Amino acid sequence: MIEIRPLTSGDRARWDPLWQGYLRFYRHRLPAEVTDGTFARLIDPRTALHGLVAERDSTLVGFVHYQFHPTTWALRDSCYLEDLYVDPAARGGGVGRQLIHAVYEAADRAQAASVYWMTQEFNADGRALYDTLARRTSLIRYER
Repeated sequence: MIEIRPLTSGDRARWDPLWQGYLRFYRHRLPAEVTDGTFARLIDPRTALHGLVAERDSTLVGFVHYQFHPTTWALRDSCYLEDLYVDPAARGGGVGRQLIHAVYEAADRAQAASVYWMTQEFNADGRALYDTLARRTSLIRYER
């Protein structure tokens, strides 16, 4: 049984290995102070960042981080699903789907205009799931 719940300060030691796995998957490294600041913002109800975790048998098996922001394309905020990760040992069991649905529920409660996210082209397993849950757009991301 998977429980989806908000991330709490007591989750830090169990969230860290998942966060590091997420960063490795996307071939990225962050300084410790960025990880510390990210976690602090995720558990602070005064910030725009929100974190949910998937827990099974007292073990965190996944997380999702999201935020709401204004947009020029709608009168209501959009919801950006920024990070989603499921421990490789727990993949294929519906955890990712449950985490995305939990974000959809939060977005519906907030009356968000849309929920969107991005992923790497090489994330074939994730994209197979995403294709069942959302419509892929033709947007291309540019970054400086």
